[in-house]
Amino acid sequence: MLFGWHGFWKVNFTAGVGSRPERGTESAMKLVMAVIKPFKLDEVREALTPLGVQGLTVTEVKGFGRQKGQTEIYRGAEYHVSFLPKVKIEVAVSAEMVDAVVEAIATTARTGKIGDGKIFIMDVERALRIRTGETDESAL
Repeated sequence: MLFGWHGFWKVNFTAGVGSRPERGTESAMKLVMAVIKPFKLDEVREALTPLGVQGLTVTEVKGFGRQKGQTEIYRGAEYHVSFLPKVKIEVAVSAEMVDAVVEAIATTARTGKIGDGKIFIMDVERALRIRTGETDESAL
């Protein structure tokens, strides 16, 4: 049974190989990755929903930026915290939605203080909805 399913996957997923964008051309799909302060997550999600974002992935992460962490005082002792807690949000969207999504995340996640985070935009070459077999933009 597994072999039969594997054959289905191979035939259907690789059938569109010829439709891939050529290197150096603009992709029709983008992955917007934002690293933000954890307490801003709900506000960002609420800002993305009216734009038509139907799903996102959230990961709790730790990291540091230019400041290499921060110094905190706990019970009178000073500690250097190298890795600060952050939340990473990943949203796959059509290329037409990228500017609106980036603007919504940047505006909502901004506190004006150090450590507000970063946003990265990457090309997505292919996408596949596992349940239905839909590919590319229809899979988003």
